[in-house]
Amino acid sequence: MGSDVWVGPWRPHRPRGPIAALYSGPGPKYQLPPNTGYLLHDPSRPRAPAYSFGARLQTQLTTCGPGPGYLVPARMTARGLDCAPAYSIYGRPRHSAPFLTPGPGRYFPERAGNATYPCAPRHTIAPRNWGVRTQQQTPGPGAYTVPSLLGPRVIGKASAPTYSIYGRSAVGSCFEDLSKTPGPCAYHVVSPGVYKSRAPQFSMLARTSIPQDSTRKPGPAAYNVDQPRKPRGWSFGIRHSEYLASALADLDT
Repeated sequence: MGSDVWVGPWRPHRPRGPIAALYSGPGPKYQLPPNTGYLLHDPSRPRAPAYSFGARLQTQLTTCGPGPGYLVPARMTARGLDCAPAYSIYGRPRHSAPFLTPGPGRYFPERAGNATYPCAPRHTIAPRNWGVRTQQQTPGPGAYTVPSLLGPRVIGKASAPTYSIYGRSAVGSCFEDLSKTPGPCAYHVVSPGVYKSRAPQFSMLARTSIPQDSTRKPGPAAYNVDQPRKPRGWSFGIRHSEYLASALADLDT
């Protein structure tokens, strides 16, 4: 094909303003809630009921009865023991103290009074303050406070607009002391790395020591290649105890 083919009016150029393709997004970083399962289900989707097999309860693992290992006596029946009457020799029980019932002479019916015998009604002259407390418990008229009808904070009443007189403010007026205003030296210079692309920074640290192994290792002379290796054999074991102390002989007296 020749170079005279028409490809359209569009040509590659730099965009005039920022577009969405210039910004790097997180991509598929966000995790959408699943539509399966019961936990963490998508709330915008219908969720079917979920059932579980459940765990075995602890009460089913332990038995409540003795089982076949319970030994029932041979003489035991459904109506009790099937045997002749048996007697045993026990000690004589101690007699409890006898109950001291009051006799007829312990009662005094004549002292019952009006609770037993009928009698005419009787009246007494008692003072007027009988049964009344000496201290007055009812609050008087002076104990109640009538809410004020002045001011804007009256409940259930319409109040007129209220005004208050404040002092003159010195901020922004001719009385403001401008000498207390911070000068240019009071502001610190902002680092360009805050609002511009910051170049990479490097630091010079001390040289770290190379990890070394300080353990002692055998040299070439520690190995004996001329000594043949003795083959393995079988033995009946030791003839004495491992915990028996060795005997000392030929001691100098």
